Amino acid sequence: MSQNVTLPALGESVTEGTVTRWLKKVGDTVAVDEPLVEVSTDKVDTEIPSPVAGVIEQILVQEDETVEVGAVLVIIGDGSANAAPTTPVVQDAPVAPAVIAPVVEAPAFAVAPAAQVPAVAEVPAAAPAAVSTPAPISYVPSTPIAPAFPAAASTPALAPTLAPAPVEPAAITPPVVSTSGASASDAGYVTPLVRRLASESGIDLSTISGTGVGGRIRKDDVMAAVTSSMPAVAVAHHVAEADSPLRGTSEGMSRLRKVLAERAVASMQQSAQLTTVVEVDVTRIAQLRQRIQPNFVAKTGGKLNFMPFFVLAAAEALRVHAKLNASIDGETVTYHASENISFAVDTERGLLTPVIRDASTLSIAEIANQIADMAARTRENKLKPDELGGGTFTVTNTGSRGALFDTPVVFLPQVAILGTGLVTKRPVVVTTTDGSEAIAIRSMVYLALSYDHRLVDGADASRFLVDVKTRLETADFDSVLGI
Repeated sequence: MSQNVTLPALGESVTEGTVTRWLKKVGDTVAVDEPLVEVSTDKVDTEIPSPVAGVIEQILVQEDETVEVGAVLVIIGDGSANAAPTTPVVQDAPVAPAVIAPVVEAPAFAVAPAAQVPAVAEVPAAAPAAVSTPAPISYVPSTPIAPAFPAAASTPALAPTLAPAPVEPAAITPPVVSTSGASASDAGYVTPLVRRLASESGIDLSTISGTGVGGRIRKDDVMAAVTSSMPAVAVAHHVAEADSPLRGTSEGMSRLRKVLAERAVASMQQSAQLTTVVEVDVTRIAQLRQRIQPNFVAKTGGKLNFMPFFVLAAAEALRVHAKLNASIDGETVTYHASENISFAVDTERGLLTPVIRDASTLSIAEIANQIADMAARTRENKLKPDELGGGTFTVTNTGSRGALFDTPVVFLPQVAILGTGLVTKRPVVVTTTDGSEAIAIRSMVYLALSYDHRLVDGADASRFLVDVKTRLETADFDSVLGI
């Protein structure tokens, strides 16, 4: 019995998806909840698990094809049906007619050897002794049979060629690809860019353990292998990084990159954006982190960085400065009742922004756990589409790669985004307890707020930033640590 697998709804506003890669082929066996296909939408790239167990009988939507939610993607059977006729239609359509026509219709094969020709083409599908599982069926029409057909083009020469044909099924069966699940499929898949980088760097991919989904080898894995294979170099010497594998190439934009590009351009064209920057002394937070870090790790299992403090301080300030926690629809302004903080995650596919809901009501530990969990699942393509929607304000950690600050672009329909720069120690002028001034080494950071001037004025932005600055410099977070 066969069952249709359709494209599920991947979020409230998602109406279509693009198949980016099939993780299974026709004839492969699939288990319940085993990753079946990768699908890209305008919100997320995700894997679709199989709702049933069985054998892939037919793939109806090809890679890079876009279909509506509810469209049938693949047909999965119970393995009892003969999948051999279906396989050539999907994978080897140009070869199938050439296989049957010369053998069946050529009059020269009325003798005994001709009677064996159909058996040679169909033995793997019909003979139980030669095929123990349904999986080998999809591979029968590929390489083993193709070499015999050039001889079949010439009728007189075919009889001696087919004489030893009954022995060939035994040779056809062993070269079955041993893919037992999604992990083997994922681990074996290497993008052209990664393969080229490995080749140019002299790295053998078979010696690398991938850290991507299902053990897939990523660019970072190759770069790590390159670094580990380098001879020790004196600190004073400059070590040039490997050239980018994209250098001198061209490629089409991915669906996610197209969406990001369209939204960035629309944001700059439809809103009046500018940026205000303040400098914040976070030395007390640095001291607090150092003091509670062992206990925090023991209680939560993760390290505490600056990001949860920035998120909570911004969320609390939004409760007071409602203009920055708003959205514009035409001439209507909506001031949101909750502070849902989107935070930017850098992935290989592009920038994604999962959402921490009701952030102003959470503790530092709760925010830290949500950031770590959703960031990891975003990079692994395991984030639910609805976890990317509903944000009312965005925080982006531009200092994570060493930048002092930048001027981030507002994500419409939001009206503001806060960029947190690199926390760095430097000498600054401070006021001592007796009122005198002195130079001290302090942990400093720049906070850059970009906002839509159609609703938010410079004074509004400055008041918001000053409140965030005061909250962070006071560092009175002991009551909301959550440990």
